[in-house]
Amino acid sequence: MAAQDRTSHKTQSRLLRNIGAHATITDDGFTPGTRVLSIGGAEQSHVNLAHPEEIFYEYLRRIGNVLDLAAPAGQPLRTLHLGAGALTLTRYLQATRPGSRQTAVELERELLDFVLAHLPLPEGTVLETVIGDARDALSRWEPGSFDAIVLDVFAGADAPEHLTTPEFYAEAAALLSPAGVLLVNVGDDPGLAFARRQIRALQEGMAGIPSAGFAALGPKDMFTGRFPGNIVLAATAFPWPEEWAAQLLAAGPHPADVLTGERLDVFASAG
Repeated sequence: MAAQDRTSHKTQSRLLRNIGAHATITDDGFTPGTRVLSIGGAEQSHVNLAHPEEIFYEYLRRIGNVLDLAAPAGQPLRTLHLGAGALTLTRYLQATRPGSRQTAVELERELLDFVLAHLPLPEGTVLETVIGDARDALSRWEPGSFDAIVLDVFAGADAPEHLTTPEFYAEAAALLSPAGVLLVNVGDDPGLAFARRQIRALQEGMAGIPSAGFAALGPKDMFTGRFPGNIVLAATAFPWPEEWAAQLLAAGPHPADVLTGERLDVFASAG
């Protein structure tokens, strides 16, 4: 991989005309070979080009931990990424499950072009890119096309409304294989009203899969509702495996919590 370069890089920048903000790529300043994508001055993604199996952001690490359980170690996963960012998880899957066939849907063509130009993907990555709206894109694929779907476009109250409904989740779930996993990153403010609504919407949307299982992962103190941050919602097209909760708790990042069953229902109904 050309990513082994340990020298410092100058800041790369591109104006994203659709949103009127600059995207920048800079060294993270701590670990050689790592780069940070920011949009409008706010950090969006962190990439370790030299070691893509290492994930810096906690919520992405939790998503990666679920993907680790989604199939036997090393087995490729057909994966749909709704929201591309810096393609951190695309890189992770190629590193941990070589040959995974992946698709990334991104609304901002200029952002995707910028990332691909300055943050090269690991050798052998099989990635189809689609420019467009995440929900509109779902009609491109047949039912059962993916083993994993990752939605990472939310920004709390600013989330695109059409991506927050039970109908959207039903459309996404229809694309899952019988062993498929749907993962949703939810960033939220104290009170976590949005996250609670999304759990209920996800459960309603997957009501057509009677055996579906559900979980919420995050830092332990996030579930008190007193802090802002990220919660990862996970839904399976099969009953949630009891052993997964213990494995995800052990995997961290710590301190971690995993809500399932009655604990999840109580949390979701509280707001």
